[in-house]
Amino acid sequence: MFRYVLSTLLCAASLSACAQPASPAKTAAAGKPAAAAPATGADQRVRAALAELDPQFKPDYIGPAPFAGFREAIVGGQVLYVSDDGRYLMQAQPFDIQSRQFAASEGLLAYRREQLAKVPRSERIVFAPPNPKYTISVFTDIECGYCRKLHSQIEELNRQGIAVEYLAFPRMGLGSQDYKDMVSVWCAADRKQALTSAKSGKPVAAKTCASSPVNMEYDLGQRLGVNGTPAIFGPDGMQLGGYLPPAQLRAALDKRAADAASSTAAAGGSR
Repeated sequence: MFRYVLSTLLCAASLSACAQPASPAKTAAAGKPAAAAPATGADQRVRAALAELDPQFKPDYIGPAPFAGFREAIVGGQVLYVSDDGRYLMQAQPFDIQSRQFAASEGLLAYRREQLAKVPRSERIVFAPPNPKYTISVFTDIECGYCRKLHSQIEELNRQGIAVEYLAFPRMGLGSQDYKDMVSVWCAADRKQALTSAKSGKPVAAKTCASSPVNMEYDLGQRLGVNGTPAIFGPDGMQLGGYLPPAQLRAALDKRAADAASSTAAAGGSR
């Protein structure tokens, strides 16, 4: 909802998610938001500013942005930055020049981790090596070229110590043939084989089941702002991007882990 109304209200706003042919994302009604720190005056001003744009804008999360003077907010799956005084709004993923990576606040990462943790492993399709060093959550569909390329390298990803846990995100929307095929995959007796076969371009045997998690996982992807596949989330909640070659993905995960260890050490030394 937010992505459509905002573009109408602001005219010049260019939201990348508008290109996604999907139904509007649900907000907190579809899943409880992450526990947040006590609201500050800035939080309240941001909430009031968003409500002034449209009373139906219900942020799932508001917290400090990774740069000064702004708050970070999630509305209908979209990450927005609103100035502390509630006057300015922008939507763009900030890039940290010093660390040479996209920036996200710990509050946003915690929100994503909590939301992802709600999907049990039994409802994911998992390709994991023994004793993986990292586990990534990947929103995927069975038709996109880069999803298929990523899956064709699943053995190398496992050799790199990376466990891949797939979540369903039929990018053509609920009710599409893509969606029906993904339900069939998730309802198959051997999900891993069914997914591999589907990503190889083979026909998908139609199946249905009462326990299919495809709708729920698709909704979760929308609430996390997924607007394309594959969408790779690291164990800390950072979205690492779309397709990455195995060695590059391992390097990105190593860097995140090293940065986290460095930050923890620095925090301990300052006490």
